[in-house]
Amino acid sequence: MVWRMHDPREDASSCGIDIEVEGSPGIIEIDITNPDRPLFPRNGYTKADLVDYYRRIAPFMLPFIKERPVSMVRHPNGIDAPGFIQKNVPRGAPSWLRTENMPKQGGYVRHMVCEKTADLVYLANLDCITPHVWLSRVDRPECPDRMILDLDPGDDDFEVVKEAALLARELLSDDGLKGFVMTTGSRGMHVVVPLDRTADFDAVRSYAMGIADEMVQMDDRLTMERSVTEREGRLLVDVFRNAYAQTGVAPYAVRARDGAPVAAPLRWEELDDPDLGPRSFNIRNVWEKASKDPWSDIDFRGGRLPEQ
Repeated sequence: MVWRMHDPREDASSCGIDIEVEGSPGIIEIDITNPDRPLFPRNGYTKADLVDYYRRIAPFMLPFIKERPVSMVRHPNGIDAPGFIQKNVPRGAPSWLRTENMPKQGGYVRHMVCEKTADLVYLANLDCITPHVWLSRVDRPECPDRMILDLDPGDDDFEVVKEAALLARELLSDDGLKGFVMTTGSRGMHVVVPLDRTADFDAVRSYAMGIADEMVQMDDRLTMERSVTEREGRLLVDVFRNAYAQTGVAPYAVRARDGAPVAAPLRWEELDDPDLGPRSFNIRNVWEKASKDPWSDIDFRGGRLPEQ
């Protein structure tokens, strides 16, 4: 497949960008609207920069989000203005865009599913800075193949986050499960566990709560209290993303923060770096990391929950 991205400020015949994308034969034409719109005003990053990032990161990002319903965090007026979450595919979506009707109580939600570069460019053209994806796939939405332990610090002490991630890794390993770690691009980290899809969300969440409870008992800097006042500055081990239709930030997704940080998959040994922070990677410096593919084996590590 070839898709063409044209800057409407110029003559399309002279400035089209042609990119070869594996897929069905055909041509996809995407007109990028308002490419000069400032999305990250203090950094000078525009909508065109966001489009270019998602165009280039697609080969590294798509393997982690394929077959998963997408929710969009859109910021049409840039990161200084309130954004909004959109789940339904917009009216007038192109026919080449894959969509799936995902059941909900009393009906369904028509979600987008990203499977090619053009899909990510389409999202960016909607001013979607951050795509979030389900923890399950469209063919078996009740049975997740990911579990997430969301490590949300109570302050700016990132060393506590690193230590909590390592503790989670140890406890998961004791149960025969493999954990993968990612900075969120915001404040904390996710420990992501690939699963074999034999358990439903209730069982996965129950297991995650057990791991979180062990962590809290072993380190008094951690808590499972979701209320900010009850947390008293402790790091929250949040397991409530592990539910039907809940989402996690997609690997390599941009966050709506100064500097355009991205959610960056890591190798565990990178946690030894004293300079590592939650926003160490951004749309300018993530490329070497992405090329090394630190999560290359995540889809081959799906584990089964231990008997409870």
